[in-house]
Amino acid sequence: MLRKKIIIVTGAAGLIGKSLIKTFLEYNAIVIATDINQLALDKLREHKDFINYKPSLYCLNLNITDKASILKVIQTVKNKYGKIDAIINNAYPKNKAFGKKLEDVNYYDFSENLSLNIGGYFLVTQQFCIFFKKQGHGVVLNMASIYGVIPPRFNVYKGTSMTMPVEYAAIKSAIINLTKYFAQYYKKSGIRINALSPGGVLDNQSNAFLKKYNDQCSSKGMLHPKDISQAAAFLISDDSVYIQGQNLIVDDGYSL
Repeated sequence: MLRKKIIIVTGAAGLIGKSLIKTFLEYNAIVIATDINQLALDKLREHKDFINYKPSLYCLNLNITDKASILKVIQTVKNKYGKIDAIINNAYPKNKAFGKKLEDVNYYDFSENLSLNIGGYFLVTQQFCIFFKKQGHGVVLNMASIYGVIPPRFNVYKGTSMTMPVEYAAIKSAIINLTKYFAQYYKKSGIRINALSPGGVLDNQSNAFLKKYNDQCSSKGMLHPKDISQAAAFLISDDSVYIQGQNLIVDDGYSL
């Protein structure tokens, strides 16, 4: 489905990032894994899941909040492969205060987290769209969330140490509308821009939380990272060529 496509993934060293890379490689893409953490990138290349794909996996350092860093990645990949087919905005920069309870979040931390994340997504999308317009084609996929669509269900967090950060809701809802803005702006240019909104992803959560969460779903409940990466592969493939400016929700019915 993705044979010979040149695909860049930001935030590649994270849980979803690794799954995106593995799925795209399985579909015969050439994947450029980018992350701000160089050590994590070095480990990624030697990960057992990617050993057999080494010729098709290229790692680059990237800071999505730095225009020069973004332009360097674009130029490096273009020089090496002659084109770029898709960019997946998957990074999630945040400061150390991210994730506090609502009452404990201060203005500075709230503003900085929004600036880092939605600002970074804006900068990546802006610069890649400029490149894609000159190239004549390209796909941008922004990772959003169901909590950019529906309000938090705080009851599933009761009795746990977890919460749904207020910054997260603001960021993910902004990403969805930013996606639509860019899609409308570049509608006639050969560029496709969509968002993907996953539900919760399994990551060693407590049984108490999983039961409450899964009760809100249809059958599976919490998703495996591959459930997300398979949907992402579809959205950047030619099979979705007429999907533009949309937000695909993959959550096993949690948001219903």
